[in-house]
Amino acid sequence: MNYPAIALASSSPRRRELLAQLGVNYELVKADIDETPLPDEAAPIYVQRLALAKARAGLAHLSQQKPVLGADTVVVVDGLILGKPVDFEQFRQTMLLLSGRSHQVMTAIALVSQQHQLTQLVSTDVSFRPLTDAEITTYWASGEPQDKAGGYGIQGLAGRFVKRINGSYSAVVGLPLCETEQLLQQWQELS
Repeated sequence: MNYPAIALASSSPRRRELLAQLGVNYELVKADIDETPLPDEAAPIYVQRLALAKARAGLAHLSQQKPVLGADTVVVVDGLILGKPVDFEQFRQTMLLLSGRSHQVMTAIALVSQQHQLTQLVSTDVSFRPLTDAEITTYWASGEPQDKAGGYGIQGLAGRFVKRINGSYSAVVGLPLCETEQLLQQWQELS
């Protein structure tokens, strides 16, 4: 299907790779925003707010009219949003929280222009097997966890920790392919 050319408001190489799988022509656009959660902000509201804010920030940087896709992903356990780890100790605590249990990965996508706005939230349940201290330390030393929500990348070395997934694998990576395609189809109907 021929989708309209869009802008992608993301610095994530994983999102670029996933979007390319859909055959969408896109340009990258800058979208620096404050990602601090608001007091008592629930994870689904937070992640949708950030996806919209990124798309709107990207729209402000465009010189020509085209829709902008923004996305954000959070890892949630017991209602707690687990961000990107700032140091080994925070990472270790995060991995201990995830070890041997299930958590949710929420990815929100937003497609915006001056005239329209579409959003979608995808939640996926991920279960980790129990992790040893040595595995946690070795994984941190790999360098992979430092820029990942929740401290892990399912598509990388941490894939071996995943016992079960219920939902969208691509959403856990950072861009739900099925829902993104649906959003692009809806966009064409609006235009």
